[in-house]
Amino acid sequence: MPALTRRALARFLVLGAAAPALNALAGPTSAATAPVQDAPADPLAEALAATRTPGLAALVIRNGEAEPELVAGLRALGADAVAPGDRWHLGSTGKSMTATLIARLVESGALQWETPLEKLLPELATVMQSAYRDVTLPDLLSHRAGLPENISDMALFDTFHDDVASPSVQRLRYLRAALQEMPVGPARAAMSYSNTGYLLAAAAAERATGKDFEPLITAQVFEPLAMPSVRFEQFGGAGEPQGHVDGRIANRPRDANPRMFGPAGGMRMTLRDWSRFCIEHLQGAQGRGRLLRPESYRVLHTGQGGTTSALGWGAAANPMKLRGPALTHAGSDGNWYALVCLFTATGNGVLVAANAADSLGGDQAALAVMRALAQTVAEPAPA
Repeated sequence: MPALTRRALARFLVLGAAAPALNALAGPTSAATAPVQDAPADPLAEALAATRTPGLAALVIRNGEAEPELVAGLRALGADAVAPGDRWHLGSTGKSMTATLIARLVESGALQWETPLEKLLPELATVMQSAYRDVTLPDLLSHRAGLPENISDMALFDTFHDDVASPSVQRLRYLRAALQEMPVGPARAAMSYSNTGYLLAAAAAERATGKDFEPLITAQVFEPLAMPSVRFEQFGGAGEPQGHVDGRIANRPRDANPRMFGPAGGMRMTLRDWSRFCIEHLQGAQGRGRLLRPESYRVLHTGQGGTTSALGWGAAANPMKLRGPALTHAGSDGNWYALVCLFTATGNGVLVAANAADSLGGDQAALAVMRALAQTVAEPAPA
């Protein structure tokens, strides 16, 4: 596949179909009265054997507590074995983290949910299509702003790999072009997945606070939740897991998205730290969150406009035919794949990460592990 097409596909997978994806998973299920099942003896090893994925990691949350991390396979082709505590690229599952930052700023008064985009980013008001001027933060964060998924000018997109300006300056350059493109549909109608919407929300946060997104989300979300492993660089260092694509290590400069794309899903971290964020949302759904008030968690977790698209999450009724409700998401930059499913009524959940995506079966491996482990923490949905 030509490089440009492959990179375009990767950006779709980063974040493309992910928000409510797990809601559509449908495998055979037991009767509604069946007990929670045991997982296969080694679901990660089985998933690796069925694909060309180098490595996998998973973590189960039970009753609001993280269990020991499960790992299998290699950090990279020809490298050491995966170990607990390794960092994984989480792709679009990071969207829920960006949405949580926005909710924190709304609670502090720095932002308001219903401020129109032309007032959130007045410096871009004169160049944006008129259809975008009245979209709000909930519209942007639930993919209901009518925005295209990504900018269509791939040549322009590629310039951000070499841009030496700060990520915040780069985001404004990207957005100035993106907002001139025609909408794909009316605002507040059907969901239309958009990474651009998350870059707009991040730019609004930067303008309102005078701080760059990366230190802002670190101070507002990651530090309060004791998540020290988070990194925004798209490539891991020596001794860390590496992403893979097309049968090789994905270590070429244009294999990953540019760093300025981070608010749409560019964070790397350990599964233990990811679980701390997920446990906070499970507790928030039960009125016990530390970062936000209960009403803010309800806003984040509720599908907008009658859709299953919440703010940074998919709001699934019965994911994988298991008893919900649940918060779900998937993410990939074409080199990694991550899945999360949180059962809010029970405080249970499953996190899975693979260091490959569709070209090596990482998506299928992660999905197989998710299905195997999810049945251990959730009962079948009523028939």
